[in-house]
Amino acid sequence: MKVSIEQADYHAALATSVVIFGFDGESLNVLTATKENPPFEGASILPSAIVSPHRDVHETATSLLKKVTGVDHWYLEQLNAFAKLYRNPDGRVVNIAFYGTVKLDDKLLTQLKRKGYSWVPSNEVPPLAYDHDEILEFAKERLKRRVKRRPIGFSLLPKEFTLKDLQTLYECALGKSFDKRNFRRKIIGTEILIELDKKTKPTSDHKKPAQLYKFDEDKYQKMTLKGYPFVF
Repeated sequence: MKVSIEQADYHAALATSVVIFGFDGESLNVLTATKENPPFEGASILPSAIVSPHRDVHETATSLLKKVTGVDHWYLEQLNAFAKLYRNPDGRVVNIAFYGTVKLDDKLLTQLKRKGYSWVPSNEVPPLAYDHDEILEFAKERLKRRVKRRPIGFSLLPKEFTLKDLQTLYECALGKSFDKRNFRRKIIGTEILIELDKKTKPTSDHKKPAQLYKFDEDKYQKMTLKGYPFVF
């Protein structure tokens, strides 16, 4: 039996937004931008872009990440489609969102501030325009699930770091605190860390130098592919 389909004059647009996480040693931060034109002029939003009809969505998200940070090799993962009918007052716009992780350094921080972006602790992000609050919450939950099954840190921590840095990162990502000894015993047991023959420099507040580590890249990548239950 033939089924006739009534053709309608219908127009829709495709967009992408990227939740960019960065770790500064104390907080897991999210990068926000300021909307420069209507609708929602002056409101905070996630970095976003319209996807042209002949361009791949992932390619557009990667280009957006490069435009913002200057680098396109950061970790990037697709989240979900956000398609509520009235999510955009300008018309029907479907958003295919992603999340990414970047290493923060002074150069990147200065560059992003100059471009008008702001790093905000992930639990202190102000209300966002459109449905970007929903996208952000989805990204935070996805990151939590990833942290429980696969290692994080390679694209968030500096090349050399302390166990305190690593524990703080996990605590920020999961929103919970860990017993120091238990965390260190379990994370060292994964064998993805290499203990370096160096320590941090003494500080003016008389803190003792801390042991420095780096990731074993081969073991890290294997664990990323295979997965591992990080139960702390």
